[in-house]
Amino acid sequence: MDFNVTILGYNSAVPTAHSHPTAQLVDVKGTILLIDCGEGTQIQIRKSKTKFSKLNQIFISHLHGDHVFGLVGLISTLQLLGRNKSLEIFGPVGIKDFINHQLSLTNAYQNFELIFHELNSDVSELIFENKKLKVYTIPLRHRFYCNGFLIQEKEGLRHLNMQAILQIPEIETCDYYKIKQGFDFVRANGEVIPCAKLTFPPEPARSYAFCSDTMYHPAIVPIIENVDLLYHEATFSKALKNLAKKTGHSTAEQAAQIAKQAQVGKLIIGHFSNRYKNPQVLLDEAKEIFAETYLPKTLESISIPQKKL
Repeated sequence: MDFNVTILGYNSAVPTAHSHPTAQLVDVKGTILLIDCGEGTQIQIRKSKTKFSKLNQIFISHLHGDHVFGLVGLISTLQLLGRNKSLEIFGPVGIKDFINHQLSLTNAYQNFELIFHELNSDVSELIFENKKLKVYTIPLRHRFYCNGFLIQEKEGLRHLNMQAILQIPEIETCDYYKIKQGFDFVRANGEVIPCAKLTFPPEPARSYAFCSDTMYHPAIVPIIENVDLLYHEATFSKALKNLAKKTGHSTAEQAAQIAKQAQVGKLIIGHFSNRYKNPQVLLDEAKEIFAETYLPKTLESISIPQKKL
């Protein structure tokens, strides 16, 4: 089943003619999450050919405009499209007032409920879960309260070992699902056949970590350790390390150091300062530390492949 990350926008602060502020779609087996919502996100969602109706959860890292100014426009579009089911919004304390005030002035939202989950914890916490995935916060260090998000796929069902199963006549087809779920099989004589003898393990679960605006913060390493894909901001080059610290951002070198320490599979850097007309200099800097570093591409869908057993 698919686990894809679609980059809707990745630049910092000011939109340009060729790039958009931060926004991403994460699709885990059909559950689609929106992370951050900079200006123009609704247009980018259109371009990605994603159905608005599939969007039920939005996660906002912090209340800087380039991560949230597109949210009211998106809500207004959903209203105009006739949405009637609720929409969950996860973000820092204050996001409810921020959005509701704008909507009340424009009378843009009437037909569906907005369910706000306001966040203020400085430790990682589970904030969303369904049958397919879990979402945890990643506490970051920015100029004010900010979270990244860790998205973990849940393990699927175990795989039947038909050679072993066919040796036990009492096991019927109707028993297969419970065995795949991990239950042992009990024979008529009371003998327990362990599930491990009747099945093979499921494919290992996959994971994605999104780390938006943050200065170098090694405390996140245990939270994101061994994720398959990491997105980490890299606003500046190491030549501007002091400016990065002053503004609560990271250099490309620092993003790569986090990736290396956490032993992630791949790193995508983003949130580049507009002073870099060609972010290749940032990529080269990061690759010196962590070879599996890549630049984002607008509307690119990055697949996290199923792991081998």
